[in-house]
Amino acid sequence: MKRKPFFILIPITALFALSAIVMFLWNMLLPDLFNLPEITYWQAFGLFALSRLLFGSFGFGRRHQGPPFGKPHLREKWENMSEEEKQHFRERLAKRCSPRKDVE
Repeated sequence: MKRKPFFILIPITALFALSAIVMFLWNMLLPDLFNLPEITYWQAFGLFALSRLLFGSFGFGRRHQGPPFGKPHLREKWENMSEEEKQHFRERLAKRCSPRKDVE
């Protein structure tokens, strides 16, 4: 129970630190590159929060687990296929993913 406040402070501290990093990067890069104004810390905080709301989830919810390219059961299924089955699968996939010629 003594560690609970410590684990609550870590995400809050990370949020404020990441906002400072956003401000630093914005003020170092964007005014020179795109002639944009410099921003304050609280503007960077809001920009960071807005971007996480639009493009991320603040790390809550389901975490991405497992290998980056496919699920283990699919990899196992692929490895157990014969070469003919793999070739047939590739052909079907290529046919499915190729653009339709009748739609123009």
